[in-house]
Amino acid sequence: MEAALARSLGKVGWCMLESAASHRPGSVSYLLGNVRTQMSRRAYGSGGEGTRSRLLSFQRGGGRMLGCALLLGGGLGLYQTVKFSVQQHLAQEETTVPAGGPKLTMYQYKTCPFCSKVRAFLDYYGLPYEIIEVNPVMRQEIKWSTYRKVPILMVDGNVQLNDSSVIISALRTFLVSKEKNMAEIITCYPAMKSTNDRGKEVTEYNNKYWLMLKEDETKMVYPEKDMQKEEMKWRRWADDWLVHLISPNVYRTASESLASFNYIVREGKFGTLEGFFAKYVGAVAMFIISKRLKSRHNLQDDVRQDLYKAVNEWVAAIGKNRKYMGGAQPNLADLAVFGILRVMEGLEAFDDMMANTKVKSWYRRMERATLNHEGRQ
Repeated sequence: MEAALARSLGKVGWCMLESAASHRPGSVSYLLGNVRTQMSRRAYGSGGEGTRSRLLSFQRGGGRMLGCALLLGGGLGLYQTVKFSVQQHLAQEETTVPAGGPKLTMYQYKTCPFCSKVRAFLDYYGLPYEIIEVNPVMRQEIKWSTYRKVPILMVDGNVQLNDSSVIISALRTFLVSKEKNMAEIITCYPAMKSTNDRGKEVTEYNNKYWLMLKEDETKMVYPEKDMQKEEMKWRRWADDWLVHLISPNVYRTASESLASFNYIVREGKFGTLEGFFAKYVGAVAMFIISKRLKSRHNLQDDVRQDLYKAVNEWVAAIGKNRKYMGGAQPNLADLAVFGILRVMEGLEAFDDMMANTKVKSWYRRMERATLNHEGRQ
């Protein structure tokens, strides 16, 4: 979430710097118009009226200063937050690859739900990996790649896997299959380019919810009828629906938005100036974005209700007689849903979800399963 916000703040900052000489930065319609055209489609948030009114009162020089602040406070500051957190993670976790195992390097934004999905998979199966945190504004760490999204997973330094669901399916295939190497496996997930309804070129991957296994291997992974079909259905649900409920809930109100940014700033040990702009300017920008997201996905006025409904729907699908959707052990759908929900930890939305849905027992089991790398057993 911080990553998408940082890129959005960067774009708005450049826009204001380039346009301050020819537009009135104090104009409400000017600011909103630029937000509508410049913001990333995956940026999230909400903010307060008081802060927004002060923002809109900036004159010509203030517009330039605000643009710089958005770039510095939103970009550099938030990047330092996730970089600091990842450095702590790497200092605590063993990243040495066992003899004969693949060397995995993951390019990510730490709070991206799709990146969290992949980490949940890697942690559960006990696959050591190195993390490279990508600057969400400049993205210099992945300038070598024509694919400009995260996560990206490099295998042994020469095989590139894109798209979180492709990464998970390809790695699971690799762990099960005795005959295919990763270079062969990835050819089963061809990239298809198309243009969406807004005229933007998008890349989609065929077969991304399928494991490329022989018949006997498939029966070993899915011993019961319809297990594979069920797993694929809920993996797709997590990508197409659940992930879109996270941001509107995290930045649902001005107070939640400010609390979220306060948490980010505190954990990242920001400087005074960086922390101020990351918290207050970020909250204002995300207020505008969150309203668009709610409208785009046809969410209720109280977006918590959509989150509660979705999470309870997931728990009901597991049922009372299974620990996980995968039965005695988590399957790929379990890992996907857990990874997405995990990015809300520490925020009010997460606490509300745990208190007002039936997900807590399953979530705590998933937490232990990934922490203890139970999949490598």
